[in-house]
Amino acid sequence: MTMAPKREAYDVVVIGAGPAGLAAAATSAEAGLSTLLLDENIGPGGQVFRAIASTPVTERDQLGADYWVGADLVQALRASSAEVIHRATVWSLDRNLEIAVSIGGASAFVKARRVILATGALERPFPIPGWTLPGVMTAGAAQTMLKSSALVPDGRTVIAGQGPLLWLLAAQILRLGGRIDRILDTTERGNYFAALPHAFAFLTSPYFTKGLSMMREVKAKVQVVSGVTELAAAGDGQLASVSYVAGGKRETIAADLLLLHQGVVPNVNLAMSAGIEHRWDDLQLCWSPVLDASGNSSVPGIAIAGDGAGIGGANAAVVRGRIAARAAVEALAPATAAKLAPMATLRADLAKAERGRIFLDTLFRPSPQFRIPSGDTIVCRCEEVTAKDVLDSVAIGATGPNQLKAYRRTGMGPCQGRLCGLTVTELMAQARGKTPQEIGYYRLRAPVKPITLAELAAVPKSEADVKAVVRG
Repeated sequence: MTMAPKREAYDVVVIGAGPAGLAAAATSAEAGLSTLLLDENIGPGGQVFRAIASTPVTERDQLGADYWVGADLVQALRASSAEVIHRATVWSLDRNLEIAVSIGGASAFVKARRVILATGALERPFPIPGWTLPGVMTAGAAQTMLKSSALVPDGRTVIAGQGPLLWLLAAQILRLGGRIDRILDTTERGNYFAALPHAFAFLTSPYFTKGLSMMREVKAKVQVVSGVTELAAAGDGQLASVSYVAGGKRETIAADLLLLHQGVVPNVNLAMSAGIEHRWDDLQLCWSPVLDASGNSSVPGIAIAGDGAGIGGANAAVVRGRIAARAAVEALAPATAAKLAPMATLRADLAKAERGRIFLDTLFRPSPQFRIPSGDTIVCRCEEVTAKDVLDSVAIGATGPNQLKAYRRTGMGPCQGRLCGLTVTELMAQARGKTPQEIGYYRLRAPVKPITLAELAAVPKSEADVKAVVRG
């Protein structure tokens, strides 16, 4: 593994080694461009293919065939000339395509002619009463432990929420011998009717048969309660119980572990800090970058691929990675683009991979009650700011997320808004009778990941740099 970039400048720098990043880096290197792939995890794969090169789960059926597709992507990357650096935290990207990255406790700067952001998705915040208690985790966190260490729950476990990942995780836990006591499905009944017009595309997509068989597998072994509302976790310093309303009745069950999930949203922090234009997506209820058909953003030279470009799933992410890389090759070395799959073929592949997506987005559109909390429910975990605190700040003049920072420090903790940003935008929009687009999002600046002063101090300095700050 390389500890520092071998060069100061590259044709293409890809950030993120998930499905899109793996495909993009291999594609651009195949065309002969100098390519650097930076990723902050210990190995390749991102979240979807996490620990693909090191997982202790070797029985292929346990994680499912879709997971092992990642092994082919990693193999293609390793066979290419792309330089790959893991445990590399990218904390700055500017409009001049200069990238600041911390590796092994020291920061370095690299320049790119083209940047492809493949920073993937984050789980959507799920702010219910008690969600900050020890014993409450996201489904993604549980899946990380399952893939990287083969760890599954053995205590009283409840999974709550909605979306494809919830069912996939449940199936994987059961296959590995883990325990699930109950699944609380929060999908709104009205969503089924809203999704009907898009059902045909879904029925003829690869999602349908996979999803149906997975749900059947899980429902055969676990009690599933549908139409769940008023979900809450309770306990004295540790999760002890989960309560909910279903069919007009409130029920409380004892629990040691509660796994929450209501979909994923693009991880926009690095893209926004680079000044890339984003718009509020009313269907997926999140911020999405404004891109052209090749993934190019509003900042020249920066493209976005994968779920960071809008949630589309792993298959679509791979194709988007190849499209963004091919566009970079066409711009930098058009003569070598003939080596790659034609753009028309890639666009047809993308249309196929995205087939049925609108059905899923409509069906699993999370309920306002689980996106927009009230009362003493915590919104910003880092600064322990409640929904009531946010509304009180709006009442005395806070107009948007950036003004709220001055009132309550929301978004200023270590997560830099990743766990509260969407909630703050929607909560303030509702309180002020405006759209999320009008309310806006946090103004994000470098460093977009927490770094130490020591890492900054270790940045290589030229004589001119030293003279600029040393008095003669």
